[in-house]
Amino acid sequence: MTTPGTNFIGINVSGTQARAALVDRDGAVINTKSGQFAPKELIPQLAAMVEELAPRGSIAAIGVAIPGLVNRQTDRVIAPRAVPTTMFDDLHGELMRATGVRVELENDANAAAYGEYKVGAGRGARNMFYMMIGNGIGGAIVLDGKLWTGASGFAGEVGHITIDTEGLECICGNRGCLETVASAPSIVRRARERLNRDSTSSLSRLALNKSFTADDVAHQAKEGDDFAHMMIERTGKYIGTGVASVINLLNIELVVLGGGVMDAGSLILNPIIQEVKRRAFQPCFEATEIVAAKLGLDGAPIGAALLARDATTE
Repeated sequence: MTTPGTNFIGINVSGTQARAALVDRDGAVINTKSGQFAPKELIPQLAAMVEELAPRGSIAAIGVAIPGLVNRQTDRVIAPRAVPTTMFDDLHGELMRATGVRVELENDANAAAYGEYKVGAGRGARNMFYMMIGNGIGGAIVLDGKLWTGASGFAGEVGHITIDTEGLECICGNRGCLETVASAPSIVRRARERLNRDSTSSLSRLALNKSFTADDVAHQAKEGDDFAHMMIERTGKYIGTGVASVINLLNIELVVLGGGVMDAGSLILNPIIQEVKRRAFQPCFEATEIVAAKLGLDGAPIGAALLARDATTE
C-alpha cells in the first residue's frame, strides 16, 4: 500500500505528446503512461494523466520537462520549441491548481541529464555533461551533483555551437549551428539531398521510401545499408566536433549522449568518440569518458520527478 506523499511524478511534454513516470523516492519507476493531447486541453489532460498514475494525496510533487528555455526563478517557459508560446502561458500555476500538488518546471535536456546523473549512465560521477540529440539538440551541465544552469537558467545550449560559419540558417538566427547538421530533421534533409544528387545513393533502401525518418536511417544502417551507415557516421563526426569543444571548455569527467539519434548505438557512438579524439585537446580527451544514455524515453520524466523531489527538500 502506498504511503501518501512519498512518490513523485515526472512528465515530459513534447509536441503534442506527453510521457509520464511515477517514481519512488529512490528514483525507481513504479509505472509509466504515454498519450497525445490537444494543445488547448493541455492542463486538464496532464491532470488526468497524473490522476491515472497515482490517486490524489499519494504524490509529493510533480516535475514537468519542456522542450524550450525555462526560467525556474519565475516558473515561466520563455521559448518553447515547435509549439505556441501561449500553450505554456501559466503551466506552472494552472497545473498546481488542477492537481493540488507542488509543480516544478525544467528544460527537457536538463531533466534528462538529471535523471541520467542520478539513476542512469551518470550514476557515481561527480561532474557530467549531457547532450540530447533528437528533433533539436540540447545540453545540460551537472557540477558537484547539481545542475549548473547559468546566469539566466539557459546554460548548455550546445546545439547552437557553430560548426560551419557558411552553413544553413538555424532557428536561433545564427548560421551553421550543430543543430542544422546533426538533429534528426537535419539527418533526413542531408540524406535527401545526397540521394537527389548522387545516383549511386539510389541503391540505398532509403531511396524506396519517400517519407523516411532519422529512425529509418538508423535502422537501415544497422541492417547494413552502406548509404545509411555513411549518413550516421558523418552525423557522428559533426556531434563529435561539438563534444570536443565542450570537453576543451569544461575538462569534464563524463559525457552522456542521449536522445533518439543515439538509437543507432555503436554506429554513431564510435564515430563521435573518434572525432572527439581527433579534435579535442589530448589531456582533456584522456580525462573524459563518453557513453550513451541508459534511460531512453524515461530519462526526462524520471529526471523531472527527481528534480521535483529534490526541490521539496531545498
